[in-house]
Amino acid sequence: MKFAVLVFPGSNCDIDCYKAVEETLGEPVDFVWHTATDLSAYDCILVPGGFSYGDYLRCGAISRFAPVMNEVAKAAEQGKFVLGICNGFQILTEAGLLPGALRRNESMKFRCHDTTLKVVNYKTPFTKDYTAGEEIIIPIAHGEGNYYCDEETLAALKANNQIVFTYSDNPNGSVADIAGICNERGNVVGMMPHPERAVNSLLGSEDGKRMFSSILKTWRDTHGTASVR
Repeated sequence: MKFAVLVFPGSNCDIDCYKAVEETLGEPVDFVWHTATDLSAYDCILVPGGFSYGDYLRCGAISRFAPVMNEVAKAAEQGKFVLGICNGFQILTEAGLLPGALRRNESMKFRCHDTTLKVVNYKTPFTKDYTAGEEIIIPIAHGEGNYYCDEETLAALKANNQIVFTYSDNPNGSVADIAGICNERGNVVGMMPHPERAVNSLLGSEDGKRMFSSILKTWRDTHGTASVR
């Protein structure tokens, strides 16, 4: 399985994502610049956190126009796996690949600490190694992580089981405590917490490691190859 980690001007969690794949899965992974116009070689695309284009206008509002985002949309349509983390989640909402928007934290302060998440949907390609209702520790680091959508969209998210994670102690004011969602197909996930920063006990938690192992297991099940170690 081959992973791509997108890099925009201002990305600062791209190396974390790269190392998470390299060290926890041992699968091939490449950095891919925002000007790329072909992602056909990749099975999973990681849109990392950071401050792409300095978060000017709105977080992710400029990155959504980068040439590589046309290829991300094509990959999502083809059923490939796309994971947007923090600023990556913001970019996916700006690009229309996920519904809703991320607003300023209710506290108007940057929040950087561990959070407890509840696994709401354990049946996505990204969460199969978790159990329903399981609580996991994943850190956050954001100033605009307040997820918002209108009542109609929220009702659809609930009806389609698109809410993947919720906060146990909502740190930013997100509607319905939402920490992460997926598209209707389940192959695109966006979340504000950083699973790539929770893949080793030295980092304080290994709970994020299972997101990456879930992706690999799902891909191997689909392609009939050996299960992940």
